Amino acid sequence: MPAKTILTLLFLTSLCVVVVLAIRALPRGMNIDTAASKDEILVAATALPGGTLLRAKDVAWRHIPGGTQSGQITRPPNAVGNPNLELDHQARAEVYGAALRISVMADEPIDRGAIVKPGDRDFLQVVLSPQARAIAIPVAMGGASTGILYPGDRVDVILTQTFKNDSPLTRRSVGETVVQNLRVLAIDPLDTRPNGAANGFGRTVTLEVMPDQAEKVNVATELGKLSLTLRSASANSGTASTTLGLAPTAGIKPIWAGDVSPALGDAVPARAVVAVQPTVEVIHGTKTSTVKPQ
Repeated sequence: MPAKTILTLLFLTSLCVVVVLAIRALPRGMNIDTAASKDEILVAATALPGGTLLRAKDVAWRHIPGGTQSGQITRPPNAVGNPNLELDHQARAEVYGAALRISVMADEPIDRGAIVKPGDRDFLQVVLSPQARAIAIPVAMGGASTGILYPGDRVDVILTQTFKNDSPLTRRSVGETVVQNLRVLAIDPLDTRPNGAANGFGRTVTLEVMPDQAEKVNVATELGKLSLTLRSASANSGTASTTLGLAPTAGIKPIWAGDVSPALGDAVPARAVVAVQPTVEVIHGTKTSTVKPQ
C-alpha cells in the first residue's frame, strides 16, 4: 500500500477520533439530541381573546419545531405519560386562573409575559370587561363555594336570611337569588382562625359585576349569608348583557322556611278558642241594665 494512502487513512482515523471526543465533551444542553428539544410547549387550544381567564380546556401541549424559547412554558419529557400527572399539573398550574394580557391564536405558545396572575397589581385591569367592576365577597361554606369553583366560572349569588323569634316558624328563614350569571375572577384560600379552625365564611371570592349589581351584593352581605351556585356552561352563551351578568332575577321567587319544610306549619301550637257570651241590654223606664242570657 502506498505511503500516501496510509497517511491519508491515519489522518481520517485521527479526525474521526477527535470529532467523537469533541461531541462527548460538549455540555448536554448543547447536544442536538438533548431532552430540551423533546419538551412540549403549552399553547392555546383555540383562539383566546385578551382578558380570558385560562382554564384546562383553553390550553394544550404541542411539540414546536426548532425547540423552546425563553419565556415559554414547557413540560419535561418524563411528564408525558406519567401516570400520576404531577409534573404535568405543576406545569399547567402556572397559567390556571391567570388572565391573558393579549389575544392568542390557536396553537400559539402562551408566554409567561403574556399572562397576569391573581394578586398581581394589574390583574383586575386586564381581566375586567369594559364598564364592569370587581367586588370581593365572603362566601358561606357549602354549595359551590367548597372547592368546585374556578376562575372563569359563572355563578348565581344566593342570600339566606334568618329572622327573630317574633316571626312565625314558616317565615323564620328565607333564601333568594339576588344576582345571576356573574363571572368568578379569583378565589382566595380558606380563611382560618388563629387556632386553625375554619371560620363560617370559608372563602373570599372576587366577582365581576356591573355598578348596580355591586350595590345589590353589598346590601346582601349586610342582610345574611351569601353562597354561590355554579351555572352550566351551556347557560352562559348569549348576548352581551348575559355575558356581563345582567340576566333578570325578577322572575325568581324567594323560598321561605315553610316552603322547604311543610312540617313547620304543623309545629305551631293551636290557639285556645274562647267563646264570648253575648249580652243584652234591658231598659226599664229611665234605667238600663245589662244581663247575660242563661
